[in-house]
Amino acid sequence: MKLLIHGRNLDVTPAIREYTETKLTRAITNHEGLVKEADVHLSVARNPSVPQQIVEVTMYANGTVIRAQEKSENLYASIDLVASKLTRQLNRYKERLLDSQQGPVHRSARDEELGAASLPPPGASLTDGLQPELPSPGVRRKYFDMPAMSLDDALHQLELIDHDFYVFRDKETNQLQVAYRRNHGGFGVIQAKA
Repeated sequence: MKLLIHGRNLDVTPAIREYTETKLTRAITNHEGLVKEADVHLSVARNPSVPQQIVEVTMYANGTVIRAQEKSENLYASIDLVASKLTRQLNRYKERLLDSQQGPVHRSARDEELGAASLPPPGASLTDGLQPELPSPGVRRKYFDMPAMSLDDALHQLELIDHDFYVFRDKETNQLQVAYRRNHGGFGVIQAKA
C-alpha cells in the first residue's frame, strides 16, 4: 500500500510517521488486496484555546473512496480513533463486495454494449478539450468520474466517505441526485423536478 502522510501546522516527526504507518497497516491487515493507496493529513488547530489534533485519511480501494476523520486533544488518540473507524468501514465495504459477488448477475449483450459505449476511450482524460482556469478565491473544485448507480449504492458510498451528502447519477433516470444524512436520523434524496 502506498501511504502519503502530510502535516498541517505541525512537523511530521519520524515517531509520528512510524506510529501512523503501524496503526493504518494494522487497520487494513485483512484488506491488503483492496487498498492500493492512502492519503493521511495530520493537523493541529491554529487557535491555542482550542486544542484539536485532527487526522483525516482517504483510502482508495479498487476505485472506491473510503474516508475517515477524527479529532481529539491528542494526536495519537486521533490516529487510534481514525484507524478503528477505517477498520469498520473496510469491513462493511468487504461484506458488500462479497454480497454482490455471490448474488446472481444477469446482463444482456445489449446492456454490456451500452455500458462499454458510455466509457471514455482508453487513455482519455476528463479534462480533454478544456482550458485550465484559476477558480475564484474561496472556491475549491473537485472533478471525479460519476458512474450511474442505484440509491442503495449511493447510500453505501455515503457511509464510506464519512460526509453529510453524496452526489450521484441515478442508474434509472441518468439524472444527478444528492443523498444526504438527515439531522434526526435516516437519509434523504434531493432530485430535480421533471
